[in-house]
Order: sequence, then C-alpha cells, then structure tokens
Amino acid sequence: MKCGECLRNPPAFDATVVAADYVPPLDHLVLALKFGNRLALAPLCASLLRHALQRGPGVPLPEVLTAVPLGAQRLRERGFNQSLEIGKPLSRELGIRLDARLVFRQRETQAQSLLPPDERRKNMRNAFMVHGDAIDWVRGRHIGVVDDVITTGETLGELAATLKRFGATRVTNLVFARALQK
Repeated sequence: MKCGECLRNPPAFDATVVAADYVPPLDHLVLALKFGNRLALAPLCASLLRHALQRGPGVPLPEVLTAVPLGAQRLRERGFNQSLEIGKPLSRELGIRLDARLVFRQRETQAQSLLPPDERRKNMRNAFMVHGDAIDWVRGRHIGVVDDVITTGETLGELAATLKRFGATRVTNLVFARALQK
C-alpha cells in the first residue's frame, strides 16, 4: 500500500519492506547496534526483516542485495556499516548474494537525522555512484537495498534513483525499522 506522499511524488524505489516501527524497545536495539558497537544484534534484525519479507504482501525477492554505503569518514569513525552488518545474515537467510561494492557514497553527507525533512533531499543529491566494475551487473537486475532505519526515504530514494540510472529494473528496500512521521 502506498502512502499519500508516495502517490503524489512517487519515489525511485519500487517497494519497501519494514520489519518494525522505530519505537521502544526496538529503537534501542537499533541504537545499540549503530552507536554501541553491538554487532551481535545484526542477525536478530536480519531475522525479523526476513520474517517481514516472508509474511508481507508478495514482494518479489531481489536478485542481489547491497547495503546503503557510509561515507569513508563515517565508516572510519564507526568502524563498521550497520546496514551491511544486517545485510550479511539476511543474505545468508534468504540465499541471495550480498554485494557491498555495487554502490559507494561518492561524497560525505551530513547525518540525515540531524537535518529537518525539507533539507534531507538536497543533502543526498548525487551522493551515490555505481562502481565501474558493477555497471554491467546492475543493468537489468532487481536490486535489494538493506538499511537500518527509514525516516523520510530520501537516502533510499536517491540510492534507488542512482541504481535505476545505471539500468536496474527494480529496487526494493529491506529496512529493519521505520521512523514514524510526527
């Protein structure tokens, strides 16, 4: 089912599957993984996401998974990409290849959580690029993008638009938690 905003301004992605709402106590799970270095929580997030995908409204499975890439600076600071950490066990559970090198963040962006909703699209504009050696593989494929949290959808929308510019036929977001709009 599409929301009113998606009907008025269709996003570049074709579907989004979400395991849970970003509310207590699950918001603490995300924060512990993302900022508390609790990587052991990633398989739980992946398992809940797999269950959501399997009980969902018949969304076709992607041919390959990738994760929302972090910028080099944020990756150095954090030491890991939480979306990729969720993607690894999700890939195993679904039996779908995970390719962390399909896309990269070609410029550092501000943390979306620190920006008001109307500035998030501008922050993400042209933030992503498909790796040169992956262009032929992206063309004509259904790509699944793993992320930890979706709020306004700007990051995932920009990433989907990038993948489609390079020929992806379908992009499905696989997201652990959805932040509810206030």
